Amino acid sequence: MSTLGIAVIGTGKMGADHVRRIGRTVGGARVVAVADPDGDRVKDVAGALDGASAHTDPAAAIAVPGVGAVLIASPGAAHEEAIGLALERGLPVLCEKPLTPDPAGALRVMEAERRLGRRLVQVGFMRRYDAEYGRLKELLDAGGIGRPLFLHCRHRNAASPSFFTSDMLISDSVVHEVDAARWLLGQEITAVTVLSPAPSSAAPEGLHDPRLVLLETSGGAVVDVEIFVNCGFGYQVQCEAVGESGSARIGDGHAMVVQSAGRWGGEIDQDFTVRFADAYDRQLRSWVAAAARGTVAGPDAWDGYAAAAVSEAGLAAARSGVRTLVDLAERPALYR
Repeated sequence: MSTLGIAVIGTGKMGADHVRRIGRTVGGARVVAVADPDGDRVKDVAGALDGASAHTDPAAAIAVPGVGAVLIASPGAAHEEAIGLALERGLPVLCEKPLTPDPAGALRVMEAERRLGRRLVQVGFMRRYDAEYGRLKELLDAGGIGRPLFLHCRHRNAASPSFFTSDMLISDSVVHEVDAARWLLGQEITAVTVLSPAPSSAAPEGLHDPRLVLLETSGGAVVDVEIFVNCGFGYQVQCEAVGESGSARIGDGHAMVVQSAGRWGGEIDQDFTVRFADAYDRQLRSWVAAAARGTVAGPDAWDGYAAAAVSEAGLAAARSGVRTLVDLAERPALYR
């Protein structure tokens, strides 16, 4: 079987992690080109690879001979242009979230795929590839706890990066719960309410952290999300589903509990790349296998669009303080 050549757009934390992962844990693929506006950084990344070229222009990287697929890990504002360049060449894409910063851009991506007549874009909602989330999905699909009534979600980070804004709590963090809830329940999100307690003393000046986000779904379920990006003690993602005849919870992270010197306890992951390391591996392996066949198999452009539409409603709800309806277009036939 031939090796899939990949162009990686963006070599920051996520892009560099994907480059490392492709080289070490994913078979059947290799990075042949990397692009980043930071010329020194992209040269350093390419220099550690065998035969990969470095570029500051995404178009140049995507046009390199041997590129058969494109992985986009640049800032969200640059996603739509890079996706368009890949689609012009008929190349499968794995795009880190968000697909685009707003629903209008995501609609344009879907229209580009419609003109091609096939789906080529996958969005990097890696929780769908996490083993615990997968088991919860199987349980809910099988009716193991009856009709789902609630999802109780917690999303905590030890500390937020210096560039993090109040809007990003929703658009960059809660967006993962948005996609996970849509996928787990098989329902669309129809309305968003955002509640803000007094900010934590650990939150940087001006950052409204934590927040409680309430999501209503088309099937009558309610999802509550605690987003707390400066909790101080570690990285936690937990989800409890409550149904008519039972409940199920994931994310406790109790792989090993130590009892010693009159105390008991365990370790808390400090970073999402640790907590979801296996999910990222599974996601990339699945994408590479599909891309080698000229297609994609994971969360698609509709999922990216739906998440963007919910995020837009969430941002409006946070600013107004009132329940906000989600403005969702009709789902195109290509994505049914």
